[in-house]
Amino acid sequence: MAQRATRPLQLAILCGGPSYERGISLNSARSAMDHLHGDDIEVTPIYFDRAKRAYALSRSQLYSNTPSDFDFKLERTATPLTPDQLTAQLKRLDLVFPAIHGQFGEDGELQSYLEEIGVPFVGSGSAACERAFNKYTARQFLAELGYATLPALQIEHGQADTGSRIDAFFQEHELTRAIVKPARAGSSIGVFSVASVAEALLAIEKIVDQGIDDRIVIEPFARGVEFTMLVLANHAGEPVALMPTEVEIDYRAHQIFDYRKKYLPTRQVTWHSPPRFPSKITEEIRSQGEALFTAFGMRDVARFDGWLLEDGRVWFSDFNPVSGMEQNSFLFLQAAQLGISHRGILRYILSLAATRGGLPFSPAEPRPTHARERVDVLFGGATAERQVSVMSGTNVWQKLRRSPCYEPQPFLLDTDEQTVWSVPYAYALHHTVEEIAEACRSAAVTERRFRPKRERILKRLAPPQRLVSVADFTPRRCTLDAFIAGSPLVFIALHGGLGEDGRLQAKLEAAGVPYTGSGPAASALAADKAATGQALQGLEDQGIIATKKVTVPVTELATYDPNQFESLWYRLQKELRTSSVIVKPIGDGCSAGVVRLYTSDDLATYARLLAEGVVRIPAETLHRQTSIVEMPAQLPPTLLFEKFIETDDILIVDQEMLWKRQTGVIEITVGVYGQEGQMTAMNPSITVASGSVLSVEEKFQGGTGVNITPPPEEYVSGAVIASTRTKIAQVAQALGLSGFARIDAFLDIDSGELTIIEANSIPGLTPSTVIYHQALAEHPPLEPTAFLEKILEYRRTPGRKSIRDQKIRDQWVISGRGTENQSPGSLIV
Repeated sequence: MAQRATRPLQLAILCGGPSYERGISLNSARSAMDHLHGDDIEVTPIYFDRAKRAYALSRSQLYSNTPSDFDFKLERTATPLTPDQLTAQLKRLDLVFPAIHGQFGEDGELQSYLEEIGVPFVGSGSAACERAFNKYTARQFLAELGYATLPALQIEHGQADTGSRIDAFFQEHELTRAIVKPARAGSSIGVFSVASVAEALLAIEKIVDQGIDDRIVIEPFARGVEFTMLVLANHAGEPVALMPTEVEIDYRAHQIFDYRKKYLPTRQVTWHSPPRFPSKITEEIRSQGEALFTAFGMRDVARFDGWLLEDGRVWFSDFNPVSGMEQNSFLFLQAAQLGISHRGILRYILSLAATRGGLPFSPAEPRPTHARERVDVLFGGATAERQVSVMSGTNVWQKLRRSPCYEPQPFLLDTDEQTVWSVPYAYALHHTVEEIAEACRSAAVTERRFRPKRERILKRLAPPQRLVSVADFTPRRCTLDAFIAGSPLVFIALHGGLGEDGRLQAKLEAAGVPYTGSGPAASALAADKAATGQALQGLEDQGIIATKKVTVPVTELATYDPNQFESLWYRLQKELRTSSVIVKPIGDGCSAGVVRLYTSDDLATYARLLAEGVVRIPAETLHRQTSIVEMPAQLPPTLLFEKFIETDDILIVDQEMLWKRQTGVIEITVGVYGQEGQMTAMNPSITVASGSVLSVEEKFQGGTGVNITPPPEEYVSGAVIASTRTKIAQVAQALGLSGFARIDAFLDIDSGELTIIEANSIPGLTPSTVIYHQALAEHPPLEPTAFLEKILEYRRTPGRKSIRDQKIRDQWVISGRGTENQSPGSLIV
């Protein structure tokens, strides 16, 4: 181990691994690095591929969306480490932070290696991990200790009597619904709800065929309420359970808390944190969790998942030695309820391992040494893109918290689009607009109920007082107009609707308030996909083409019979010169309502579902529709139809990129930034969709989707990339974009011709969104926080009107008290 004097703590963060959770591992490592790397901690990322080969990564590579973004170029962009080199590298550092989920990272194998080479590390030791990670053996351990369990059957792949054993299990327990899951995996990957022995056998086949696990657990479907809870150690080594989070889901139609519901914010799941359980039940859950933390022999931190069963028993179903550390993960949500920030809780956990390893390290969170400019980050709204807006806005807020220049404050635009909430730190980590708003509305009641519990937990945890740095739990609300009147600078993180169609920009201009992004006219133009195409007419001789579009009023479709849908279908095929068609709402983004249609029946079904106001279209509803399609929040006035453009097939398989040439066309997305008329286009990214259209998961859910930045020169020449950047900058100028934006297009890799799909005046800024990859590929690279500072540097600064109301937020109302017209002086905080 290296000796420390006054130099920073040398910390290795380990990520990747062989399991299907490697994408989540990348998210966790990125988040940990974001909050830990700084003046007194120097982070070195080390990545393990599927074969458990180690590589030293640059910190910038952690901002990739998924390991597939860089797996195929590891030999060129990372430093391979032999086993001896890995050992030497880790021994040169002070401390290791494992952020690998699933097999290898949580089953004790990695921990055993670290123990063998004598390197101190964060988290539980190998024996505890091995005991807790396997769901079947953990259940046996609980039963031996006298804790509640459900019946379970373990199946090993290849057993000759599998069918008869499952049949006997179903009959013995009179099962009409069961859960089939891997014994050694997490993140709800490979978990199935089944109703028969035949369905169970099919689920087992899928788990094994996908290489998730060859040991399977079958158990009755639990009836009750799910929860998840973090348990931390204090500096005396005693376990302290935080407040559990209740998980509310509609379990009908075989729904479960699956991978999508865990990691993509939607209204399909609601988090109640703190839970709605009676105090006695909550304390029983916490007490049992602390006892099990000790029984397993765990250290530092772990997350336990469980159920409050219908009969009142508490059942712990899963034990996670390495908790997820995504932006709004349960670790950060539950720590924030104590008044501890992301950075603070990670530094606290580090301090436990550092103390154990004899390393001097203060967990106290460093604070800014000089005044910073306040910036109000506005997110939320009512569009289908509102949950992505929460991801973008909270990520901007978190990253700017590390800025030496700006002091960000989170603000939520409620779904009525008239109310704005000043959101306390803990409430901002809820994962949907509706959850955050409801937490704000019920804050006074929640605080009265939870404050005594918080104080007791903090007393037992005993963190340094400076670590409890975000202890304001009082939300405030005002009208949108009052928010604008009182804001010195607005970072707009709203997607779609008034945040992106120019209306909010016009309000800010009228009030003289500086803001990020394009002005009202350019925003309105980019929001209207048909108008965008019209604005680009005349650029064809420069190799820039707008996709041909056909618009149809939604009210017209509502009157159609089958014959009329068939006539429209033939018209679309003829005018667009295509056999299949892309349909999209004219003003929505983030892939809301975007589908490839193959037949007139698809068109009729889509129109019917749109008119019915469905929230999402289930997979397999339309021809070749392999994933769920999120739909617009409001009925759009017009639908836009475009030709489906065939692209080359690009796959990443076993760290190799397979490029099958079809048409010589690829889909790209390009970020731009700068002043109006002087926009810089960054390196393009190839977007690789698993289906015909990029899904919302592939665009914004970390660990999902593939983006290749920049395109490999063996396939796309440097000259074509350079001309693409020039043309994209021309498009930005033609549309009048400023500040920052993203332009999506099809690129002919031979001729360099661009076919523009759309422009996004407020592109997604979620933790793993592609615009950060592009900024990091600039020369010199722009780190994410520096890129956000650049966006603020290019703010629009309208002249403030002399009649502007100088009374700052004279309409703020503390949740649960007062009236809409109280002034700040009359409020009791």
